[in-house]
Amino acid sequence: MKTILITGCSSGFGQEIASHFLARGWKVVATMRVPDEDALPRSEHLRILPLDVTNAASIRAAVEQAGPIDALVNNAGIGFLNSLEGTPLEKIREIFETNTFGTMAVTQAVIPQFRERRAGVIVNVTSTVTLRPLLLLSIYTASKAAVNAFTRSLALELQPFGIRATLVLPGYAPGTRFGENARAQMLGIPDEYAGMAQKIFTAWEESTDPVTHATDVAEAVWTSVTDPGAPAFLPAGADAIAWAAARTPGQL
Repeated sequence: MKTILITGCSSGFGQEIASHFLARGWKVVATMRVPDEDALPRSEHLRILPLDVTNAASIRAAVEQAGPIDALVNNAGIGFLNSLEGTPLEKIREIFETNTFGTMAVTQAVIPQFRERRAGVIVNVTSTVTLRPLLLLSIYTASKAAVNAFTRSLALELQPFGIRATLVLPGYAPGTRFGENARAQMLGIPDEYAGMAQKIFTAWEESTDPVTHATDVAEAVWTSVTDPGAPAFLPAGADAIAWAAARTPGQL
């Protein structure tokens, strides 16, 4: 029985990815900043571990407790919406510590065991906001676009060791806590940008466009992990697929 370690499993995509793999006979190590035993259905094949992806000691402990794994899904992240002008550099660094450097740190921690076995899969969950510019998302987009570039280059350096590194790009998912988290992370949008913010939130609330569901992301991750011939990046969700199809050739 194969084992997968998934970060950010307390809700949303991570929770659904964990359930998806459990239902298909995998052992799942579901990590959360604050463990919640009720976040997922009870199973003898499930382990819930604490993990703060911004803390090196926490990463080492989680990887050691998890033991040998066959796949890693870097899903942990925080949403953020504000103008660059209205965001202190400390907050920008905080966003990057989780969304970008946290992904790199957890990946770095599992590569040795994958390299020694000459097998393993790394799936990094980013976002289709990286495919087109959007209002007040410059910081969040940059933190995710960096992971896209990181993953594409990482795939090349790990390929000789039989390790795959791929991307899953979800679209807008109102069923998750992204909007809620983005609002919670806002420090106070400057008055000059308040109209932009209201326009965004109104558009989210009134939109009837196709969206991404957590199940779309779980299925895309499943494909990325289990299919050696899966694309280097997979859009997840009807809107994500449409955005990816409309991108400039070579853009990611």
